[in-house]
Amino acid sequence: MPAPRLRTTPLPGIGVQYELTTRRQDTLSVIAHRDGRRTLNVHHDEDPDSAGLSLPLTAGEALSLTDALLPGHNNPNLLHTSDFGLLAERVVITGPSYWNGRTLGETHMRTETGASIVAVMRRSHAIPSPGPDFRMRGGDTVIVIGTREGVDGAHAILERT
Repeated sequence: MPAPRLRTTPLPGIGVQYELTTRRQDTLSVIAHRDGRRTLNVHHDEDPDSAGLSLPLTAGEALSLTDALLPGHNNPNLLHTSDFGLLAERVVITGPSYWNGRTLGETHMRTETGASIVAVMRRSHAIPSPGPDFRMRGGDTVIVIGTREGVDGAHAILERT
C-alpha cells in the first residue's frame, strides 16, 4: 500500500490547510491558522462543507494532540521557538506569485519585517540558509522565523501575487 499523501493548500490571509485522505476515503483536514490556532475537520465525502466533525483547537491544544499522535517528537535538542516569543512558519510560493523567479534579497524581508528566511523546501529537498541571490520558484515552501508581527509581515510580502 502506498504511503498516504498530505495535500497542502495555502489559504491567503488565514494560514494553510493540510488534508489527508484515509484508506476508507474519509478526509482529515487541519487548518493551521496564522495566529497559532488549528481547526481539525473530518469529511465523509467529496464536499469539504459537509464536515462530520469540526473542532477548533488552541495552539496549546494542538500541541497536546501532537503529543498524543506522535509521542516521540519531543526531542530536548529541538528549538521550540514559542518559548522565546518566536515562531517558525511555512509560506508557499505559488506559480502566479509576484516572487516566482525573483531573489530573496528583492523581498527586503529582514529589513521590512525583522523575520528571517531560514530555509526553502524545493521538491524533495531542503535548501538551508539561502542567500539573498537565491531565486524562488513556484512550488517552493519558504520557512520563516520571527516574532508574530514579523512572520505576519513575511506572509504579507511573500503572498503577493
